[in-house]
Amino acid sequence: MRVRAVPLLVVIVLWGSGLGTFAEPNPYRRIAGRAQPGRGPQRGSRVGVEGPASNWTLPRTAWGDPDLSGTWNYATMTPLERPQGLAGKSVFTDEEAAAFERQTIERQSVTNNTAGPDWWDPGTRHLMNRRTSLILDPPDGRLPPQTKDAMARAAARAETRRAHGIGEGPEDLGLNERCLQWSIAGPPMLPGVYNNNVQFFQFRDYVVIFNEMIHDARIVPMDGRPRGNVQRWMGEARGRWAADTLVVDTINFTDKTNFRGSGEHLHLIERFTRVRDDTVEYEFTAEDPTTWTRPWTASISLTKTEGPVFEYACHEGNARSVEGILRGARTQDGR
Repeated sequence: MRVRAVPLLVVIVLWGSGLGTFAEPNPYRRIAGRAQPGRGPQRGSRVGVEGPASNWTLPRTAWGDPDLSGTWNYATMTPLERPQGLAGKSVFTDEEAAAFERQTIERQSVTNNTAGPDWWDPGTRHLMNRRTSLILDPPDGRLPPQTKDAMARAAARAETRRAHGIGEGPEDLGLNERCLQWSIAGPPMLPGVYNNNVQFFQFRDYVVIFNEMIHDARIVPMDGRPRGNVQRWMGEARGRWAADTLVVDTINFTDKTNFRGSGEHLHLIERFTRVRDDTVEYEFTAEDPTTWTRPWTASISLTKTEGPVFEYACHEGNARSVEGILRGARTQDGR
């Protein structure tokens, strides 16, 4: 059961401290997660990624920055990596997309053990602009090969799991099991079966990126301040504007964050570009020379949605569930 409450504490703190002023709200309608017919790749854009709409004026804050404020949804059925059987195909035909969606829904209805279909985001029922992968580069839509160091780390983790089973203590459990971090919230943000909403709050010197999943809030300084050397679950972010694109540059991740096998040397660059009233193009590039043989880039369309973002009550530490997991593990191993 999800306990729901509007999570505005971080915004109230920033407002009260005088760090900035909210961008003017705009009366947007809810947009369905599925790409509208005929709304495929725009002229001058990459395959399956929308470019700026014609005859459209980018809304701006009172101080002149592009206005990203509000709530956006990034749910989609499109997988991160292109399935092996679709080599060389970046976009489905209409008929192929319909068949893929139908087969995926049928498979998920019997194999997905995360909550139930009534929890699933409607956007997960459809592909994004008929694309076969979120990864744009490499062109094959697949993650780059891993380095020898990354493969050795993965083998060591697997051996530890075999040797210790579920775990000797809470530190052996995954960050998501302890409600510390979920890949859906990121960074980078990746679609999941539910809780795919993100809300932006803009100030002159800060941008707050607030995710519905596990109610994580990233407070991104925009004033060019130097970084520290403290590693964090979500890294240490710095933001800037490159023309009309918000660029968020993040380093100082922990070695436990483990995004797709990455380690503490992960360097993440995210780009948010509003291309129409109802769409923000979100693109990220991940680089870790100890994990992948080259950087790689993925892109997701965020669609405008109405309504508040409710708390996802996965409380930090997840004490009751973790206690049950560890009690069960001790029962299994006879202790």
